[in-house]
Amino acid sequence: MERPLLIYNARLVDRDIDVKKGAVLVRKNRIEGFPSPDAVKQLISDSSVDRLDANGMVLMPSFVDMHVHFRDPGQTQKEDLESGCQAAVAGGYGTVVLMPNTSPVVSCQDMALKNMSRAEKMGLLKVYQSVSITDGFEGKSTEHIDSLDKKNVPLITEDGHEVEDSAVMLDGMKKAAAKKIIVACHSEDPFLAAAAKPFRRDALELLNKKNVSAQDKKLAKKYLQEANSILSAAEDAATFRNIRLARDANVHVHLCHVSTRESLDAVRRAKSIGQKVTCEVTPHHLGLNGESSSTCFQIVNPPLRAESDRQAVVDALFDGTADVISTDHAPHTLRDKSEGAPGFSGLETSFALCYSVLCRENGMKLGLLSEKMSARPSEILGLKNQGLLVEGYDANLVLVDTESEWTVRGQKFASKGKYTPLEGKKVFGKIVATIYRGNFVYRAFGYNIEAIGI
Repeated sequence: MERPLLIYNARLVDRDIDVKKGAVLVRKNRIEGFPSPDAVKQLISDSSVDRLDANGMVLMPSFVDMHVHFRDPGQTQKEDLESGCQAAVAGGYGTVVLMPNTSPVVSCQDMALKNMSRAEKMGLLKVYQSVSITDGFEGKSTEHIDSLDKKNVPLITEDGHEVEDSAVMLDGMKKAAAKKIIVACHSEDPFLAAAAKPFRRDALELLNKKNVSAQDKKLAKKYLQEANSILSAAEDAATFRNIRLARDANVHVHLCHVSTRESLDAVRRAKSIGQKVTCEVTPHHLGLNGESSSTCFQIVNPPLRAESDRQAVVDALFDGTADVISTDHAPHTLRDKSEGAPGFSGLETSFALCYSVLCRENGMKLGLLSEKMSARPSEILGLKNQGLLVEGYDANLVLVDTESEWTVRGQKFASKGKYTPLEGKKVFGKIVATIYRGNFVYRAFGYNIEAIGI
């Protein structure tokens, strides 16, 4: 018989509450209630109850990530399902949605269910496996959508690619609309993206020389700026198209990793007329820009943008244009990164970067950050009993030390992808423990959370 768990002396925070000193009682994988101070005293003396003194740290609903790459199957040298799940719980996540750009591409429900079943057996967190919009990312057939069940596959996406043919995209959107499945879009015009590639290639050739001179770096920066300018137009053009097609299809479209002011404005306009559109922004696009000397050579899709775009991303979170924060966790080997592979690991630094930039630097309330990382993505995905501290909800929780300052070191990641643009950066907000269905699935070193009888 599972023992109940009492977490007390905690600051309880979610979208709707911020209680300075509270307690949560967990029983049978659910939040049973919020005991009064007198009830807490009685429970502490009850030997049948496991207990954790939070010592004033923050207890929140665990995070929900709508956009991660676990590279499994086919690229498990970068990440596999187990290492990805371990990275997720180390970052405070209780639910993640995997992208389908694996090898082979996940293009049917059976493949999706196989990955989800493997993850379920690990018991670390809830995993949803998304399915491609077109069969095998070939940009032609959407027949496989006909056999999808929303309960198993809440969204489809061509992430990492764009569906080039607008007629095919519209067809896929209409099929998804009929099943009430979300269409998540990697909005990037493929022809403009191809035009940017030579500039990135030339920049990487200069940066990978044995002896890189100051002139080489200057020229490489110029090439990357040219590539980024083209890729900015690529994002905007595809965003405008995808919103327009989604309106005709009457489908819920979710725009991935929105990173430009113009694209955010397009989302804002679409929402103002009642269109079913949501969007996500990433921690790296809200915390970093592509203009500083320390970040201008970072390769990611979409690129790190101008400071004005970064500020627009921050503003969009405050005004509700940006619905959620998703990591776009995209791990690579160090060799792949040296050769220009776009993306980097982000699950284990997500909360700290967001808390440092949004709450400490820009004054965001912690409850709003919880909304963007927990409640709102749960709502979008249709997850019941998730994302809030509410009686009867699943006991998927994260304990955070918001006063802890720590230095990011990629080699300490649970992820196989050790590369991070935040290497050596000091951030605030340490994930102390992650609880999934009432069980501790992650505990940080250096915190006395062992002596609780479990």
